[in-house]
Amino acid sequence: MKFLFIVLVMAVAAFAGNVQDNVGDYTGITSGPGGGAGGWDYPEAILFDNGPFVTGAGAGSGGADISELGSGESTYGFGFQFSTGNMMADQFEIPTGESWTIEGITTFGYQTGSGTSSTITGVYLSIWDDPPDTGTLVYGDQAVNVMTSTDWSNCYRVSNGQATNTDRPVMANVCEFTDLYLTEGEYWLVVQLNGSGSSGPWSNPVTITGQSSTGDAIQYTSTGWAPAVMGTSGGGIGLPFILDGFLGSALERSSWAGIKTSF
Repeated sequence: MKFLFIVLVMAVAAFAGNVQDNVGDYTGITSGPGGGAGGWDYPEAILFDNGPFVTGAGAGSGGADISELGSGESTYGFGFQFSTGNMMADQFEIPTGESWTIEGITTFGYQTGSGTSSTITGVYLSIWDDPPDTGTLVYGDQAVNVMTSTDWSNCYRVSNGQATNTDRPVMANVCEFTDLYLTEGEYWLVVQLNGSGSSGPWSNPVTITGQSSTGDAIQYTSTGWAPAVMGTSGGGIGLPFILDGFLGSALERSSWAGIKTSF
């Protein structure tokens, strides 16, 4: 009986290492499972979501979602073109005592006038232990295309009061990994996109109706790193991205698989 109790305790502990954190309430504010007419499905094993961008589920052309600028806002998106060296960066934090095996990173962006067939051809990213202007590189670089798939997110970026506009279809761009393991601490994700269209790619920001400031992302241009803000005097914005995977290491996941065979 004692042996059985120990095995059960080990099994529960190992199973807890596979439980995924679902940060925040996404219902109705970001493209979710099913994704309407889009080809992208929201990941199931979420470790971190840096914020929503859908402001009107089903409110756009053909029943698509929209990401609508607030009244008086003027910035559709922020340049993070690989071809010109522009970049966007934002932070995430792994809680004390946790470690994450990140199997996928989903980034978002659009090229004006692309239509819903994605023209995104590459994602370039890196992870730093502090803001990239002062931090140390932890993983990746800005030279290797790590994109594995790209699909329409079922969302259009639109100006205020122009819900049916289809000029800016937001693409979900997925990058998959087998060697990305991080321990507790604060990190910064740096992202660039490449595309075959003539405009952009542009980074659509985290967007929440009635909230002028949605984060503290930074943007790199020819003048260096600077806060990414809405317009010339607006609030700071967040960079939407999703991390999916599992808590713990691949070794811990393998151990849990072994424990399951005992039952």
